[in-house]
Amino acid sequence: MSFFHLIRNHAESLYDGRCTITEFQEQEGPINNTAPVVVAENVPCRVSYKTLSSAKQTDTATAVTQVTKLFLSPEVAIKAGGEITVTQNGATKTYKAAGEPAVYVSHQEVELTLKDVWA
Repeated sequence: MSFFHLIRNHAESLYDGRCTITEFQEQEGPINNTAPVVVAENVPCRVSYKTLSSAKQTDTATAVTQVTKLFLSPEVAIKAGGEITVTQNGATKTYKAAGEPAVYVSHQEVELTLKDVWA
């Protein structure tokens, strides 16, 4: 067994969540030319919290945002701006892919932003 295979096996042993990846793809229509399309389901993953939740007060509500990092197999294609719904530790949350993934031999990392939640 190669060194890279051992690293990948270890990384994948930490995946304790599942995710669904949705992209907005062009479709014909008179008003909205994009539609959500599920491109991958039930993908093993792990979410790691990069920062703690912070609240931002506006005149009408408090916006709660949280930046997280998603770890998953390097073969799964994720585009910036797509939506990723993750179920981990009994909780399901939907995120937006904040940028392009960093792809490594053993895994990939994607910065996520929690979709706007109002407190």
